[in-house]
Amino acid sequence: MLALQVEWLSNRGGRNYNEDACGHWHSATQLCAVLADGAGGHGGGDIASRLTVRELVSLFAQQPTTNSEELALRLRAVNEAVIHAREPGTAQQDMHSTVVCLVVDFADGHAHWAHVGDSRMYWFRGGRLLQRTRDHSVVQSLVDAGMLAPELLSSHPQRSELRSALGVAPDELELDAADGTHAVQPGDVFLLCTDGLWEYVSDAAMEATLLESGSARAWLDALADEVGRAASRKAHHDNFTALAVWADAAPDAGGVS
Repeated sequence: MLALQVEWLSNRGGRNYNEDACGHWHSATQLCAVLADGAGGHGGGDIASRLTVRELVSLFAQQPTTNSEELALRLRAVNEAVIHAREPGTAQQDMHSTVVCLVVDFADGHAHWAHVGDSRMYWFRGGRLLQRTRDHSVVQSLVDAGMLAPELLSSHPQRSELRSALGVAPDELELDAADGTHAVQPGDVFLLCTDGLWEYVSDAAMEATLLESGSARAWLDALADEVGRAASRKAHHDNFTALAVWADAAPDAGGVS
């Protein structure tokens, strides 16, 4: 049985409004954490991201998933919801959103996840990066094809160009879901974050601040400080949002705090 500590932060950065959203839901045995980053013009992106989080959490609460294939179906349903929520002639006429969703079953100690776009999930064990999602972006395609060094992914001029996001036609949606189920160990840490954070915080900096932090809250604060320092000379840097899930052993009953 696992005990999960959940913390989050969201900052509008150097923008006039925040297009990021995040949320989580839990039952007696499962946690569902969702994070989204909207796009589509003034009033469109923030609506798309909030709708994405609300719809996905609601769908999960009605029928929790037990594997990544089921979770992928929920994301496809949310894609349809974003499309249907558009209003021609308004700021919502072309809204889109990235999304990443993590599900942890703290009764059996397994996790599954799915994502669309370049909002990411990182999984750390022993303070070191174990796994992360792969972006649906032009630059990630260049990295995967061996045409660009991985360390240039966060600074490339085309880093914000997505290959897929919620709001595209169903047959064009690129969606990745983790294969099978993954065993979570006490001490494991998950981070869901938007590109406004990972653009400025390297994997090495994430590991270093994690090793120095004694709690999820302290770690998120340290990550926010990293973004603040790195983006200090960029007046209009992006919104950044992060949600951290820390897993510990529960001697009696597990749960979420």
